[in-house]
Amino acid sequence: MSPFVPPGAGVSRARFEALACAGWLVVLLAGCAPLPPPRVLPPPVAADLLPAPPEVGTGWTEKQAVRSKRFMVAAANPLATDAGYQILRAGGSALDAAVAVQMVLALVEPQSSGIGGGAFLMHADARGAASVQAWDGRETAPEAADEKLFLGSDGKAVPFRLARIGGRAVGVPGAVRMLEAAHRQHGLLPWADLFKPAIRLAEDGFAMSYRLHTQLARDADLLQDPLARAYFFDIEGKPHAVGHRMQNPALAAVLRQIASKGSDALHQGPMAADLASRVQQHRTPGSLTAADLAHYQPRQRKPMCTDWLERYRVCGFPPPSSGHLAVMQILGLLERLPAVAQPLQHGVPGADWLHPYTEASRLAYADRAMYVADPDFVPAPAGDWHSLLDDAYLRQRAALVGITSMQRAKAGQPGGAPLAYTPMPEQPEQGTSHVSVVDDQGRAVAMTTTVETAFGAHLMADGGTGLPGGYLLNNQMTDFSLAPTDAQGRPVANRVQPGKRPRSSMSPTLVFDKRSGQLLMTLGSAFGPAIIHSTAKTLIASLQWGLDVQAAINLPNFGSFNGPTVLETGLFPLATMQALRERGHVVREMELTSGLQAIQRTPQGWLGGADPRREGAVRGD
Repeated sequence: MSPFVPPGAGVSRARFEALACAGWLVVLLAGCAPLPPPRVLPPPVAADLLPAPPEVGTGWTEKQAVRSKRFMVAAANPLATDAGYQILRAGGSALDAAVAVQMVLALVEPQSSGIGGGAFLMHADARGAASVQAWDGRETAPEAADEKLFLGSDGKAVPFRLARIGGRAVGVPGAVRMLEAAHRQHGLLPWADLFKPAIRLAEDGFAMSYRLHTQLARDADLLQDPLARAYFFDIEGKPHAVGHRMQNPALAAVLRQIASKGSDALHQGPMAADLASRVQQHRTPGSLTAADLAHYQPRQRKPMCTDWLERYRVCGFPPPSSGHLAVMQILGLLERLPAVAQPLQHGVPGADWLHPYTEASRLAYADRAMYVADPDFVPAPAGDWHSLLDDAYLRQRAALVGITSMQRAKAGQPGGAPLAYTPMPEQPEQGTSHVSVVDDQGRAVAMTTTVETAFGAHLMADGGTGLPGGYLLNNQMTDFSLAPTDAQGRPVANRVQPGKRPRSSMSPTLVFDKRSGQLLMTLGSAFGPAIIHSTAKTLIASLQWGLDVQAAINLPNFGSFNGPTVLETGLFPLATMQALRERGHVVREMELTSGLQAIQRTPQGWLGGADPRREGAVRGD
């Protein structure tokens, strides 16, 4: 059983306290005191101080770590996990399984990802660290888009809620083309076979999940789209009940076309024309054209691999993702700060450890806001993205961490790089899903996939089929800065430009033994900008503190986005928050519904974990 279980999650408080003193915690804590009584939560703070929760919270479902000897798949929905499992059992590769999982997620978790969105995928084969590839299926800005896209008549950025809905927010989707390109290199089963589980579910139907129902119940904007309203809601405008049989004939027809004709079925011809028409004819029209879809190409980028703790080689995605850079800046800064003897208190990170962690986070997020954008448009500081992870630079930045909180950090100047840009203001960054897979031949995938906010642009397409249902289009354009410049006219690196890929926090990660090159872990998370924190938490807790992967995922979430210190609601003792405040932290609690999926090598095979905050599952043989 996982050693951390939050109070109020189907277990008694006494049991929670007992678990906090059990097993590995005895060694780390050298004894436990009872947790303080429940407390009244602080009032909400202004929205501009904290990121919006990536999706609604739907409670906590306690999950057991899953063990296997040969292969394993972890995904955000049990039906998607089962699809990947069946592909692996049929002799498919890790990449084959990832394709099957994504197609089912498009059906059963449409609020988070799908064929109308994008993805980053990390792949390695049996050669381990020497074989790592980074596949970029990130959306691109239409050719007619420019940096004034989200400016109102007054020259100011429109509110995010208005920006995210409609055709203007839709970027050119890339997930399907990227998966097809990766499949050409690493697929074992025929492309068409990988679509069979999703097509069968779309035709036969699946049960509306509690999570999808709850998300729909809190999203009145989706009712404004005729296709979405007819598919997700009843005649009274209420979401279909939990357990309702959801059939999606339009998506089944679209997937059949992609299965038989490849990604060209989506990017050319009638389906491309339908997609472009819906974008252009929306009440908030966008400029995406059929030509934009036809011209889209995935990219294979050079992965970023960084040594950590002298034992591990951590490989992640380069820009336009900010994920690997920010995760490894945080971990690298902590390496260069004094070690904390007892990082865990009462089974959760204590104030002595949270202080340096959140200070390191502020420094990393300051650099993220200043520098990270599409490398085809924005040069790396000092000419190399690794300059942000350079030892001398990290030591210089670590020296800024003091006894009290800096509260808000400024970007550094790696390699003496001039500050040519202005920091990007924090914006919501939300609906995402993660998939981790290992197959019986030693191949591994870490893929994070997204339509941006929950339900993307709230715009559904049926591929021109005229059938009920369809698929949702992304609102990835709002991952660009809505405001292209600051008040002084200095440009934001991550501003809208034609053909550009927006900055992301997605952090699909593969970890290897530094000496042997052997794969040790595949992981990643959903969580908007806090993907960085949930990924870093899992790496630290499993590989540095020695927790099993499920216990690491179960730990409460925390971090800073270069503002308040944020703690997952109700899961940290009052004494911890008070100790942080005494060090100058502005502490806020909020719902942090991460979506971690991770698989870790053990002497017996593989150990997999899924986030108890969502409906994910792990299967393997």
